[in-house]
Amino acid sequence: MSDYIELPLNGLEPPLSEEERAIQEMTHRFAEDVMRPIGIELDKLTPEEVIEPGSRMWEVLDKAKDLGLGVTATADLEPVQRVRMLALASEELAWGDAGLAGAILVNQFPVMYSMMAGNDEMVEYCDGKLGCWAITEPDHGSDMLDSNGAIQDSQGEYGRPNCVARIDGDHVVINGQKAAWPSGSMTAEVCALYCHADVEGNTSAGMAVIVPLNSDGVSRGKPLDKMGLRAMNQGELFFDEVIVPTSHIIARPDTYQEHSYAMLSEANPQVALMFVGIARAAYDHALTYAHERKQGGVPIIQHSSVRYRLFHMFRKIEAARALTRRVLEYNVTADRPALQGSCAAKITATQTAYEVASDALQIFGGNGMTRAFPMEKLLRDARSGLIADGCNEVLALKAGSMLVNPDLL
Repeated sequence: MSDYIELPLNGLEPPLSEEERAIQEMTHRFAEDVMRPIGIELDKLTPEEVIEPGSRMWEVLDKAKDLGLGVTATADLEPVQRVRMLALASEELAWGDAGLAGAILVNQFPVMYSMMAGNDEMVEYCDGKLGCWAITEPDHGSDMLDSNGAIQDSQGEYGRPNCVARIDGDHVVINGQKAAWPSGSMTAEVCALYCHADVEGNTSAGMAVIVPLNSDGVSRGKPLDKMGLRAMNQGELFFDEVIVPTSHIIARPDTYQEHSYAMLSEANPQVALMFVGIARAAYDHALTYAHERKQGGVPIIQHSSVRYRLFHMFRKIEAARALTRRVLEYNVTADRPALQGSCAAKITATQTAYEVASDALQIFGGNGMTRAFPMEKLLRDARSGLIADGCNEVLALKAGSMLVNPDLL
């Protein structure tokens, strides 16, 4: 008698509501039938080809609108219900292709951050437009995530920023550049720009403003040629005396730190969901392959070392998913979100994705090293997560600084 138990799509999932099941099934079909095959195609193209008018990336972005999962479309749901549904959907989309899932997600960031700031005018303005989020700079990568200087070395300073905004009457004037990492920057119509602020000649973190990317003075660099997540375009943004109305501000210098805290608390679990999806895709491929591939005269899953490896892949994915879901629900019900929890989710999920993808490739053996099989792409995609949206080491330092209780010192 077999001990095998058929689990739901994403593992040890408690019973879903009818609506949740419908969302999961819809996004799974879209991920399997549309995103996965197109993601494989786009991965082989140059960065310039990915964003060309005839690229199938546009097909995915267009069809994704019909899923009805935008920020404004789900805003009226009860908070826990909303994050549960979006968690289910995000994992399925990333299971299909994480680069395309990221491209779909980042389009929502200007709307999401405007909504967090309570700027209804910008929510309406950005809704339906392709978006991007720009925070890192050529000389300031993960530094930009530490707006309050909590992890700055006592012997150093962050130095001169590369992008600065100043308020001039009823306008904001922006000068400088953002690094090559803003996701969606090559295709975006609007940008959620996070930069330093110039207040009476002194610069500090910071200001967040919605910038239409067809504004005078905005230019874009070349699309970034990178190792993983190649279906999600990235590239430099330049600002030369760019002027936008002050109504586009979503965080002023006096509110920037709190807004930045809330923004990172929201962004990190969203990234975590993507990488749980990558990990699950790698595990699914490896589990299927282990039943098909024969060595030693039997399917390799009959070898104890392969089963041992597969079990630990399964265990890690379940733990990463559970933590990420727990953080999401905590943050939407607590008086103040826990950034340390959000960082824990992102670090755990991305590390899990990398470890699971590496183990999955090992199960594929030499076949895993070739482009005829999906594992080398998944490993490249997974490796990106250890650095993207704040490298894990800096996020751990940032989160660790929040564990210090001054009352106990």
